[in-house]
Amino acid sequence: MTTNLSTPHRTLGTSGPAVFPLGLGCMGMSALYGEADRAESVATIHAALDAGVTLLDTGDFYGMGHNELLIGEALRTAPAAAREQALISVKFGALRTVEGGFTGYDGRPEAVRNFLAYSLQRLGRDHIDIYRIARVDPAVPIEETVGAIAEAVEAGHVRHIGLSEVGADSLRRAAAVAPIADLQIEYSLISRGIEQEILPAARELGIGVTAYGVLSRGLISGHFSRDRQLNPGDFRGMSPRFQGANLDHNLGLVEALRKVAEDKGITVAQTAIAWVLSRGEDIVPLIGARRRDRLAEALGALAVSLSPADLAAIEEAVPAGAAAGERYPEAQMAHLDSEH
Repeated sequence: MTTNLSTPHRTLGTSGPAVFPLGLGCMGMSALYGEADRAESVATIHAALDAGVTLLDTGDFYGMGHNELLIGEALRTAPAAAREQALISVKFGALRTVEGGFTGYDGRPEAVRNFLAYSLQRLGRDHIDIYRIARVDPAVPIEETVGAIAEAVEAGHVRHIGLSEVGADSLRRAAAVAPIADLQIEYSLISRGIEQEILPAARELGIGVTAYGVLSRGLISGHFSRDRQLNPGDFRGMSPRFQGANLDHNLGLVEALRKVAEDKGITVAQTAIAWVLSRGEDIVPLIGARRRDRLAEALGALAVSLSPADLAAIEEAVPAGAAAGERYPEAQMAHLDSEH
């Protein structure tokens, strides 16, 4: 893969940076999908940068800091030009146990400053490009959390403020405190809940969207099969959409989508990614590739042009609301301000 400087960039809202139209979500290189190959992970980050990708997304709790250290290593060993183009988006706030459990979120201003200090050290950088709490802390007004990030922006430790999985009301409250570059939220052919209220609010406020889960954790990638054996610790082992009859139903949707993809001579994954790209210039899909071959496939979506007839065929294959099962287990759904 070679750098593609001709690919038009997309701007994250009215206050955010211009970025390559696909970002690289790095979570799976450290957590929630079982073991990952460190050398291949670093090589994938290098390949993404070489292809022109600018936005690398992580969370300080992915692998208990492992993911930030991994990105720091990849950037240190990348060519200078690639290193300089990289923009790092970090989520913070999740509270973990030694065993790897999640016990809530901390959005207090003093916690924001503490999380930020550790992330800068692990990444080996003097600033973070986009900083956001992973989930709203119900005990702390969103205004206080955003205000603390705004202070970090003033101090030069953060460039832009982001949000994650918030509803329209919280989006408006946060934007009243400081400029918000983007909202990171799940958005895919089978997760279209943001279209009712959240996406219109973001557009009204001039806030971009970085869409994660565009392949629904591999479910609609075209590569997942009913008999696949999941690694220990793989999130999909407890995800409702991957269970029993839900999985059978959802894979049926994938097969319908496969027919559309084959008619166009592209892959299922490329079709799903291209659909998200088609939703608007203010949306940047995050690709969770852990390997260079999957990254190359995803980048191929940029060359896909979807006609009105193509879009109609895609939505006939996978109608809005057609997925079986919630996108997270019940306990985790409770933490989503976007679902309340």
